Amino acid sequence: MPPRSKVTALPSEVKAWLDQALVENNFSGYELLSTELAERGYSIGKSALHSYGQGFEERLSALKMASEQAKAIVTAAPDDEGSVNEALMRLVQEHLFKLLMSEDGKIDLPKVAKAVAELGRASVVQKKWAAEVEVRRAALQEAADRIDAAAVARGLNAEEASFWREQVLKGM
Repeated sequence: MPPRSKVTALPSEVKAWLDQALVENNFSGYELLSTELAERGYSIGKSALHSYGQGFEERLSALKMASEQAKAIVTAAPDDEGSVNEALMRLVQEHLFKLLMSEDGKIDLPKVAKAVAELGRASVVQKKWAAEVEVRRAALQEAADRIDAAAVARGLNAEEASFWREQVLKGM
């Protein structure tokens, strides 16, 4: 088994600085970063930094691509019912389950527990939001139905009644 990365052993504030510097330098200038770390009291070679930077760049690139794809999907198919969010939560649940069932033993249980708790909260919020959307939809439908009755009582023709009904239903 290879030795643990010196970069991951850095204090969180130093690692945050390093991550920011890697992004700002477009994942280059490893010799300079190694020198800067040495001045701060950390001996990490440019090869180790490059290895860490390469993995970090790949993860960052994958995250950016996923974000761009999600934005494109939402733009192309707006999701008023929250089904995309619900599907995403199910995918995360499935991924966590597979992670727990894997045999490699490299599970950070506190992180998994936190992820499960956050997923549970997200699920509750999603269901509450969906219920609120349904209540709003039902209220608008009821108001639109009342407009039809009121229009007939006031002597409006079908076209005028339809116009007002459409105005109410635009909020759906």
